[in-house]
Amino acid sequence: MSNDYQGALEELEKVNVLEQNNAIVLKTCGNVKWLSHDYQGALEDLDKVDVLKPDDAFTLRSCGNVKMMLDDYQRALEDLDKADVLEPNDVFILNIHGDVKRMLQHYQGASEDLNKVDVLEPNDAFTLKSRGAVKMMSQFYQGASDDLDKADVFQPNDAFTLTIREDVKRMLRHYQGALQDFDKVNVLDPNDAFTLNIRGAIKRMLQHYQGALEDVDKIDVLEPNDAFTLTICGAVKRMLQYYQGAFQDLDKVDVIESNDAFTLTIHGDVKKMLHDYQGALDDLDKAINLEPNDAFTLNIRGVVKRMLQNYEGALQDLDKADDLEPNDCIHFDYSWRCQKDVR
Repeated sequence: MSNDYQGALEELEKVNVLEQNNAIVLKTCGNVKWLSHDYQGALEDLDKVDVLKPDDAFTLRSCGNVKMMLDDYQRALEDLDKADVLEPNDVFILNIHGDVKRMLQHYQGASEDLNKVDVLEPNDAFTLKSRGAVKMMSQFYQGASDDLDKADVFQPNDAFTLTIREDVKRMLRHYQGALQDFDKVNVLDPNDAFTLNIRGAIKRMLQHYQGALEDVDKIDVLEPNDAFTLTICGAVKRMLQYYQGAFQDLDKVDVIESNDAFTLTIHGDVKKMLHDYQGALDDLDKAINLEPNDAFTLNIRGVVKRMLQNYEGALQDLDKADDLEPNDCIHFDYSWRCQKDVR
């Protein structure tokens, strides 16, 4: 059955002319406009209903829902607080209430609301994915993974669920699983720059450098001169030994978004590979000032100091890196104490 929202609104407007300020008609108009994504129009109708018939739980929850869609989270919360007093333990109100609290970063309150829903109506996909997102933001990654896995069973291939679950899997270092989720998201929306960006970053972690480069090249067409994209592009080209291309990308980033620690580290590493040791040291010193205890940066700076014959400084950096990440010789392959062939 097709949803003829425009036709429904035309009929309701006729009734509204005959019976002006009819709360039922306005409420219906508001909900039809909400369904057709005319959130501002919906709010205007529902505000009129709230004046005509104050303290109606249905109207308040609808107002709260619409305000949430308009990103007016504080006012949405006020409406939903009132609705929750009038109709406690209403599943719809609790769900939206919890989701609004999530957007306001009130994670404890959000969790309480969504836990109530899970008791009243177990295995609801909306509840599970919202609670999974709350648990992720609270750094309860395993609990988040459990909720999101259930949500994916009841509502497969939902982009929100897959995106949040990918983030959780990255936190749990399940990079291959994260990549599988983002591949699904990419099928749903092939030209989403955010998806391609994170997928490229994951492929880089998995050392799928050519695939990562293909993703970030697509993004550069969709959103040219994006700092995050250019940083990942530079990092990937560095791993593929396209040092000049990496250098050019990272130079652009430094103009768009200067003083980013990760960018400075990769920039310094590329300069090292191009034998510009003093330039590399300048970048790495800046990065260390921004993030003093980053083992990745300390490893690279240790190698650069060695190339500049500052052996004592090199040893200090590499010892500190080893203290921060013991026995990690790495995935970064930078410590000259851990490899025979030093560039």
